[in-house]
Amino acid sequence: MKRSLVEWDHEDLSVRRQCELLGLNRSTLYYQGIGESEENLQLMRRIDEQYMRRPILGSRRMRDWLETQDIFVNRKRIQRLMQLMGLEAIYPKPRLSSAAKEHKIYPYLLRNVAVIRPNQVWSTDITYVGMAKGFMYLVAILDWYSRYVISWRLSNSLDVSFCVGALEEALAWQQPEIFNSDQGVQFTSQAFTSRLEERGVAISMDGRGRVFDNIFIERLWRTVKYEDIYLNDYDTVSQLRQGLGNYFQFYCYERRHQSLARRTPWDVYQEVLSRQQRQTRKKYMKSRD
Repeated sequence: MKRSLVEWDHEDLSVRRQCELLGLNRSTLYYQGIGESEENLQLMRRIDEQYMRRPILGSRRMRDWLETQDIFVNRKRIQRLMQLMGLEAIYPKPRLSSAAKEHKIYPYLLRNVAVIRPNQVWSTDITYVGMAKGFMYLVAILDWYSRYVISWRLSNSLDVSFCVGALEEALAWQQPEIFNSDQGVQFTSQAFTSRLEERGVAISMDGRGRVFDNIFIERLWRTVKYEDIYLNDYDTVSQLRQGLGNYFQFYCYERRHQSLARRTPWDVYQEVLSRQQRQTRKKYMKSRD
């Protein structure tokens, strides 16, 4: 699968640069692993779409729903694919998170906290992104108050490096008072939390079984998938990256939100920025197109 994500004859990007952008060690390209079958990729697409509509579905209930669609598969297969996709039913249960045992878990700091300004709270999460032939993982960092997407990265694995890369990109420009995430191994890792601690940012982590602790970025994933991913069915990673870049540009600078009094995320977020900062950010976003 990793080989299929790299375009060997790309006109503008070398194989080495593509590997850097994907968070992929170049040596792994020459390992011929066995990817998911076309049948499994189609099944993952159906699972992902239904999960976006009903995130309370675990493997059993997902199997039951698939049977209503005349798709009959073993529950263990569904369980494996959902684990590969990073999907887990949202409801209170033991051991909901997947933090590494040696990593510190931080308390949830946002209960009963009024979020009243940009850069007060940022949050992050990872989601599965299906493609026509393969899949990727997407991480984003979102400002809670404005819904502005500060940074985002793609990776073909759940390695911590692409999450750290998104965080470093965001912190190079601004920083929040509080940074919220789930208890996933990427966000509890020393590589990730040390960046925040060095900057004096308070770290907040969702409680086990708490459905609404990170609700804004969950809404972002649903919007991105229904308004872009599912409609375009991207063939290559470069197409996916360009398509997401265009969509996030639209989402942040053009798409008006009812919850923001019919303003765009950028309209709200840029209120805390100086004129020079606004100009710098717009030039940066244009350069990513």
